Amino acid sequence: MDKKKLLLLIVALVIATGAAFAARTLWLGASTPEAGAVATVPKGPKVLVAQRALPVGTIITADSVAFQDWPKELVKDAYFLDGEADMAKMLGTVVRFPITAGQPVTQGALVAPGDRGFLAAALGPGMRAVTIPVSAKTGVGGFVFPGDRVDLVLTQAVKGAEGDALKTSETILRNLRVLATDQSTESETVDGKTVVHAFRTVTLEVTPRIAEKVAVAQTIGTLSLSLRSLADNQGQFDQILASGDVKLPEGASKEEEEQFLRQAANRPIEGATTYVTGGDVSRFQRSTRPMTAEQAAAQAATRALSAYASRATMMNRGASVSAAPVPTGPVVRVTRGKSTTDEPVGKN
Repeated sequence: MDKKKLLLLIVALVIATGAAFAARTLWLGASTPEAGAVATVPKGPKVLVAQRALPVGTIITADSVAFQDWPKELVKDAYFLDGEADMAKMLGTVVRFPITAGQPVTQGALVAPGDRGFLAAALGPGMRAVTIPVSAKTGVGGFVFPGDRVDLVLTQAVKGAEGDALKTSETILRNLRVLATDQSTESETVDGKTVVHAFRTVTLEVTPRIAEKVAVAQTIGTLSLSLRSLADNQGQFDQILASGDVKLPEGASKEEEEQFLRQAANRPIEGATTYVTGGDVSRFQRSTRPMTAEQAAAQAATRALSAYASRATMMNRGASVSAAPVPTGPVVRVTRGKSTTDEPVGKN
């Protein structure tokens, strides 16, 4: 092969190689999209937002709020910012104004224990707060803390006309929520242990009618607290669910129904009270209510009238009737021949 033909062959190979390389480059460029410039969105600070709807009176828990990214230009001074707000101090606070889900929580929307207005914010809708005096004896030795539930027991002595009295104790109210002991609405914890303090007053959450009952009960006798078990709340919930007495709102979801029933189970209970008397404790005590002065006077008058009628009947029949005084106590009617007399019982 001469040099001219060899040179032409080499040039053709070079051209073919270049064309193949150019075609491969064009194919890969068409199949792979160009990576455009990704716009970086600057992240703002994290603010505290509600994870669900928080109505008035809701106690803040760890699952009710969370920190979330928020546009920097929309951040307000009243927001709780991540890194600046102490989450531990916010737990246990109460919502003062309604907060919708996803809405930032403002500092003015929460009331901490001990702050002004905390007790009013902690009360449920339509509920009232009443305070009763207690001691170590009537207050479960100080082992009652805000948030616990108690029963209210009334102890009294019902006096009679002859000086004897019926001693009785009665559970008049049940399932009352403790709001505060003395002026404290929170429990003190030291080294992870709850500190037990002696207190002289207890503030309870009640309905308006129950508040009236508590006011009257304080004038009748001594009020004592009976601490309820935590398991009683679930038992009360099951009873309400099984009884069907509570009317659920129409169109409510399963979660809303359970919340509605639990609120009903947590309400105070009145009526269907239980009681014991001195006779249930000791054989030497009464088990029935003694007569009042009015009842004793009425009974004596009835006996006197009966005795007078009996003497008048005997006189009409010609029987001799003694002029003995009319007895005022228990008597037994004794007939001797044609003479009938009323003999007192229990007297010599």
